[in-house]
Amino acid sequence: MKFLDVKTDFAFKKVFGSADSKDLLISFLNSVIEFENKQIITDLTIVDSYNIPMLKGMKDTFVDVKAELGDGRRVIIEMQVLNPVIALTITDFILFDSSPELISHFKLLEKKQFIEYSDDIELIFIELPKFNKAEAELTTIQDKWLYFIKNAGDLDYIPHNLEQELEKAFSIANEANLSAEELELQHKKRDWVYIQKSSIELATKTGLKQGLEKGLEQGLEQGIEKGLEQGEWNAKVTMILNAHQLGLPMQTISELTGIDEDKILAVVQK
Repeated sequence: MKFLDVKTDFAFKKVFGSADSKDLLISFLNSVIEFENKQIITDLTIVDSYNIPMLKGMKDTFVDVKAELGDGRRVIIEMQVLNPVIALTITDFILFDSSPELISHFKLLEKKQFIEYSDDIELIFIELPKFNKAEAELTTIQDKWLYFIKNAGDLDYIPHNLEQELEKAFSIANEANLSAEELELQHKKRDWVYIQKSSIELATKTGLKQGLEKGLEQGLEQGIEKGLEQGEWNAKVTMILNAHQLGLPMQTISELTGIDEDKILAVVQK
């Protein structure tokens, strides 16, 4: 038995954006989003339900959701990048090194006066590398959903003691239930993600190597410092390009990378 790697946007939409995935999506979103007054999503509409995209269309595979809370309020959710009201982004890399939190919540502030924009816009980031629970340690529905998203692509069996929604998610992700076209697209998506991650690692290593080589001429300490700076910049350039491709606002990219918007614009326009 082999399952899709749900960390790819294609597989994520296959599982959570299919026409019959409403119950899965409600369960997952309620497990990771904390609404005011302990409200939960009671119903939702998937605006752009799953369809097999063209193989050359390697982006624009988001899940757009109109959700209704128990008190009648409605929210708009777009996954992976959302706009507005709640932006839920799941990363397969560490985004905030200084924070041990698995799930981070952000509000928008005016840069100079620190005025909070509104409670209507919230950015939520889930950093999968910070989730390290083994199967035997899964206790909450949130644990089980994050375990599914992070590990399904490496499993050859369905874990025990899962809720009905999780069992259904594994069934949808089972590669045996996919068409040849879907499998081809999934493999291309998986390879694309691998290339992106490898490019970041290579950029960092290359920058360090160049700095060290130059350090032989100008001094070892200066060379190491230069290499680290160059490697960090190359990694941030890759992050900027990926974030821009995903459609993140310029201000958000600036806040995540610490780079001025003018420099970000220069990078994406090259």
